[in-house]
Formats: sequence, structure tokens, C-alpha cells
Amino acid sequence: MSQTAAPPAPAGPSADALSPPVYAPGELAALAARHGLTTSGARPPLGAYVRQLWGRRHFITAFATAKLTAQYSRAKLGQIWQIMTPLLNATVYYFIFGVLLDTRRDVEDFVPFLVTGVFIWTFTSSSITAGTRAISGNIGLVRALHFPRASLPIALALQQLQQLLFSLGALVLILIGFGQFPKPSWLLAVPALFLQAVFNTGVSMAVARLTARTPDIAQLMPFVLRTWMYASGVMWSVDTMLAGDRVPHFVKVMLECNPAAVFIDLMRFALIDSFGTSHLPPHVWAIAAGWALVCGVGGFVWFWQAEERYGRG
Repeated sequence: MSQTAAPPAPAGPSADALSPPVYAPGELAALAARHGLTTSGARPPLGAYVRQLWGRRHFITAFATAKLTAQYSRAKLGQIWQIMTPLLNATVYYFIFGVLLDTRRDVEDFVPFLVTGVFIWTFTSSSITAGTRAISGNIGLVRALHFPRASLPIALALQQLQQLLFSLGALVLILIGFGQFPKPSWLLAVPALFLQAVFNTGVSMAVARLTARTPDIAQLMPFVLRTWMYASGVMWSVDTMLAGDRVPHFVKVMLECNPAAVFIDLMRFALIDSFGTSHLPPHVWAIAAGWALVCGVGGFVWFWQAEERYGRG
């Protein structure tokens, strides 16, 4: 009985034909460029990044307003807490520092002095605290959508500015109630607040980058801010405490150039009659502008340099 040979197997693609082509790194880059492909989430040049932010200015404004509206949405008093919180803080500080420690004896118009300091300090501390949550608190948004990440800390800093402007009405009423009536020097509050807002935004962006990589920094921030507050003359007069030879000269210079103290003193100078130029450090406007420029621009550039890493890992 003869054995019939099996028919040959049909020809098919070889293993080499099924494997993907191998490219050198340079060839891959050329191939991507030829087809218009770019790295997903790549950091754009600084100029293009600024233009992207400007193109999203309406989103930044709407995001800040929505955050402000939702902040006290579950509280029965609602937006009234925007005024009540700094006022309650000022009341506590008045009792502890003004009454118990009697710091009011060294400060003329102590209540306007204290309330102005509390409101302006709250603007800075709240902006920085919000910056610690700019990335981590919106991680779903960061991972789902492609947009300039600086939009988030800028929007949160804008939210704090809106809150301050809302609560300034209460500050004005308190000032008038204690004999500080509107006068032309009140217009100086506008450039002072502008410089402070730029400074706050820059620091907020720097803190946002730090906490995006090391979340534990957010837990330390309340202690840092509390120490900074006590060194900023919110409840006491810096120039009175530094009179004479109580502290070394370099410590005096550091306290006088402390940015929080500088912005608080500028607002007191603008709003309070008894707080004259003798209470201000030399070249105070130059110091304020310098802090705003260094921290505003520096914080923005430093945040932009890590644009590709936000929301990853």
C-alpha cells in the first residue's frame, strides 16, 4: 500500500515580516516630525505658554468665581463668612495682643491698625494656602485635559483677590467708624494691592510646584505661615519694636524688608492718618515692586519649567 505525501503547507508571512520595523532614535524623531507628531504634554516655549494662558483668561476668571461662590455654599451664612472670618480673627488678636499684652499703648488708632493688618495678611496667607492645593486638589482635571497648568494657581490667587475686594467694604466701614475718613491717599491702596497680588500669585505658583512633587509640604505650611505672621507686624508695630538697639541691625533690616510687612505697612499708610512716612522703611515702594517682580516672574518661570511633570507619577 503506497503512502500519499501530505500536501505542502500554505505559504504565510514569516516571523520577520510580522515584527515591527526597528528605527534608530534619530530616525524616529525624523519620522515624527515628518508626520507632524509632538510629545504628549510637552512644555511649550515660554512665549507660547504666556499666549496660551491669555487665551484661557475667561476660563481662569470663571474658575476663580466658581470657587469663590462654592466656598461657603454649605454654610447657612454663605458669603458673609468672607467678612466674618477676618473680623473674628481681628477680635481675637485685639483681646490677646491689645488687651492682655497691651500692645495698643504703643500704636495710635490701634483698631484700624490691627484690622487693616489682619485683612491684608489674610490675603497673602490664603493665596499661599490655596497654592498648596492647586495641582493636588485638581488632579482629575490635570490628568484629563490639556491646558496650561499655571491656570490653576493663578485662578486660585484671583479667587483670594476677589474675596479681599468683597471684604474691603467691611474694612472701610470699620475705618470710618474709628474716624478714618476717605481721602486722596486712599488711592495708594490700588498700586499696593496690585503689587501684593502679583507677589502672592508668584509665591502661590512656587508652592504649587513644590507640593505637586512633595505633598507633605502642605502639612508644614500652616506652621510656616503662622511664624511669618508673627514676624510681619500684624498685631504690633514693627518700627516701634525695632526702635533703639533691641535687635541686631541685620535682623532689623530683614524684618523691615519682610514682604508681608511691607505690603501691610503700605496699606496702613494709605488708609490710616496717624500711620505716616516715619513708620515706613526707606525706599518702601521700591522694595514692594522688587518683591512683586522677583516672586511674580520668578515663581511663574519656575512653575513653567515643571509643566511636563504635573499630574504624572
